[in-house]
Amino acid sequence: MSHNNKKLFGVWMDTRNATIVGKKDIDTEEFIILGHVENAGPDNHSNEKTSNNQEISLTQKFFKDIASIMPNIDEIHITGTGQIQEQFMKFLAETPQYKNAVSSESTSNKMSDENLASFIMEHFN
Repeated sequence: MSHNNKKLFGVWMDTRNATIVGKKDIDTEEFIILGHVENAGPDNHSNEKTSNNQEISLTQKFFKDIASIMPNIDEIHITGTGQIQEQFMKFLAETPQYKNAVSSESTSNKMSDENLASFIMEHFN
């Protein structure tokens, strides 16, 4: 299957923000911004266990919110700062709907929406 017929997506993410890139139509070459997702992070709790549990729940919700913008992934490239990309790849691999998606990752600093769309397009071409 060529890249032209695949549902290709890219995500730039850190622990608080994600930008999702994909093709509006699988027949076009152009990648566009499909959405932005924000993770507010845990409230300030004096109880460390409560704070940790809330952070885990919020991260799972963050991942689900990102995935909901990308139904039926064939291939995805995840980039950003830190280790959150690896956690998101694991989330996708453990989710039945996304377990067969081909995933790759890289590290990059925050970039503009236009630069991210170009970066993802270059990655897949």
